Amino acid sequence: MFSFSSRALCLSLLGLFAISQAHASISLSATRLVFDGKHKEAGITVRNSGDTVLIQSWIDTNSTDANPVPFAVTPPLARVSGQEQQLLRVIYEGQGMPTDKESVVWLNVQEIPQASATPNTLQLAVRQRIKVFFRPAGLPSDAYLAPTALSWRLQERAGKTLLRVHNPGLYHVSIADITLESGQLKDKPFDSAMIAPGEQKEFALKQLERTQTATLLFSSINDYGAQDRYTAQLSNTADSQASPNTESP
Repeated sequence: MFSFSSRALCLSLLGLFAISQAHASISLSATRLVFDGKHKEAGITVRNSGDTVLIQSWIDTNSTDANPVPFAVTPPLARVSGQEQQLLRVIYEGQGMPTDKESVVWLNVQEIPQASATPNTLQLAVRQRIKVFFRPAGLPSDAYLAPTALSWRLQERAGKTLLRVHNPGLYHVSIADITLESGQLKDKPFDSAMIAPGEQKEFALKQLERTQTATLLFSSINDYGAQDRYTAQLSNTADSQASPNTESP
């Protein structure tokens, strides 16, 4: 006869097994969506590699602000059969977003599986979220140059060194795979970050907390979801801008 603890262990294992069966059968055709303000809409494709599912889609601002966003997704609810795909159209109302800089909202696509024929089966609704970059028509400069416009500096404070980055441009810059090197020491101040237009951020350094110069290496995610590499020589006496890193990784 099983003890209470044995029953609890079995139930926990069964629950973990049921949860492990939940996985997304849908995928999106892109990891980000760029909405050109010259057009009224932008599109993205949802592909279904599993059984028939219902997908629900909507836009939000990724904040606690309850104000509605001036975007709609059509269709907001769609049935997608296995091995089929569905085009989602993101439509802008025509007003309500800043016209002098790029803005970001979020596209949510939630997969709602059909009811299982197997009793006592735990099913989860899996949601995918990607950024939608809204670019008003007529913005000067080019988005692909935005990473080179970032201003970097080693900032001293309370006897320690911080990494400071400022974005004076009009476009968001998504940074990943960042490393600072000084002599034999290396530091990774963060895993990933998005620097908005006009934003300044500071990051603590652990391995290089007392350095005065360093080599910066980072990747910037471009409009197609690929990573472009950049490098810069930093100091605590002047701001620096990065240049494309053409060396092989």
